[in-house]
Formats: sequence, structure tokens, C-alpha cells
Amino acid sequence: MSKTVGVIGGMGPEATVDFLRRIVAATPARHDQDHIRVLVDNNPKVPSRLAHIVEGTGADPAPVLIEMARGLAAQGADFLAIPCNTAHHYLPQIADAVSIPVLDMVALASAKAGSGRIGMLASPALKTVGLYRGAVFPDAEGDARILGVINAVKAGNVAAQHRRDYAAVAASLDVDAYLIACTELSVLGPPGGIAKPVVDALDVLVAETVARAIR
Repeated sequence: MSKTVGVIGGMGPEATVDFLRRIVAATPARHDQDHIRVLVDNNPKVPSRLAHIVEGTGADPAPVLIEMARGLAAQGADFLAIPCNTAHHYLPQIADAVSIPVLDMVALASAKAGSGRIGMLASPALKTVGLYRGAVFPDAEGDARILGVINAVKAGNVAAQHRRDYAAVAASLDVDAYLIACTELSVLGPPGGIAKPVVDALDVLVAETVARAIR
């Protein structure tokens, strides 16, 4: 019998919907009943992770994330997934607050990316907190351009210039492979014109979620 997944979502909403779509696509199923039961708290009211981590001015998201985790556990989730890389900064607090497992997308994606010089396509907040240790991040200008792309996805207003910025920042990194470690960027997919391998952390989380649910 399959397990029930609880999704701590809304960071951002489109990324959460994309996560759910990928779960459906990745699940081996012939009928509705073959699919995985998913409980979703798609909560865009979670305080800004960037404001709290980078700017130091925003409210702490941890209490809201913990409340969401406990709510999903109470509804019957067997384990939890968080389709937001930056929110994993609060993973230890979330995991300590519930008695069910919480998947670690950062650890899973790091293992999938492997060794070598891994270029990060991610929120600048990940650089600040060091979630992906040893990875290669863009410089300050690149961070600003990537943040512009992320915000455009959140606003549903991605233009051709945003896609050019995304590709340019990726091309500026002297790396062996890339890791998409922001679920807004996952919505866009790999940057254009990139020939080197690309690992998408959201795909890695989807694979583990499906495997855990149906095992």
C-alpha cells in the first residue's frame, strides 16, 4: 500500500504546482487508484526566506513551516517533502517538530550532482547559509540577475531578457556541471545554450518522493 506524501508548499505556488505535476508524471500508474495520495499545504504566506536570511529584516519562517508540517502530519501524511531549496535552511527545526520523516532535497541533490565543480543556479540565500557546500556560485552581479529571473517567475512575468540573463549567468561559471537549486528556476528548466550536464534538485526530490511513497 502506498504512503501518503505531505507537501510543505507555496514557496512559490507555481513551483509547488510543478512539483505535483512532476510527481504525477513520474508515478507508474494505469488508473487513478495507482497514483500517490498527496496532501498539500500550498501556503504563499510563509515569510520571505530571502528577507530573513539575506536582508536580516524579515520574520522567521520557521514557526509557520513547523505549523504546516504538524498540520500535514495530523492529516495523515507518512512523510514530508519541501519543494523549496532555501526553506531547507529550516529543515532541522521542522524535522525536530514532527515524528514523521522529512525528505532532504539538498542532501539528495548534492549526492546526485556528485563531485567536481558544480555551478549553482539558485537564490543568493543559499550562498549566505552555505546549504550546498563547495559549490560554485555566481558573483554579486550574477546573483542580482538570477534573483531577477526568480522574481519574474514568482510574478508570472518571465520575458525573453530573463531567459537571456539566466543563460548568461550559467555560461559565466567555470564548472563541470550545473545544479538547478531553486524551484522557480526548475519551472524554467535548464538555461539555454548549455552543453554541460544539468541536475535539477526538484527532479531529484520527485524521484525520491515517488520511490518512498510506493516502496
